[in-house]
Amino acid sequence: MKTFTNVDEYIREFEKETREKLEQIRNLIRKTAPEAVELISYGMPAYKVHGKPLVYFAGYKSHIGFYATPTGHEAFTKELSEYKQGKGSVQFPLNEELPFKLIEDIVLFRLAEK
Repeated sequence: MKTFTNVDEYIREFEKETREKLEQIRNLIRKTAPEAVELISYGMPAYKVHGKPLVYFAGYKSHIGFYATPTGHEAFTKELSEYKQGKGSVQFPLNEELPFKLIEDIVLFRLAEK
């Protein structure tokens, strides 16, 4: 597994379609949580507020993984139900539009917890 030092490096590794969606999520998080610190954690883009995790995201072959643990997924169970999920993760398929409003709502929810 390649080690990345920043989010730009991470995003550059992907094909154009995935890269564009990763940038869209990145820009939405940065706009919604401008005080969040951007870094690489667990090998993926991560955002922290007051030293605590806010959200993470990651690119894959057929989806974008979004991680808003521990509470972001629990609070949006109904809204996330149409997407494939794992423990603390949700998969947004690359062949569908990203749910920008939902992502923003989750980020705002997580910010309110901080």
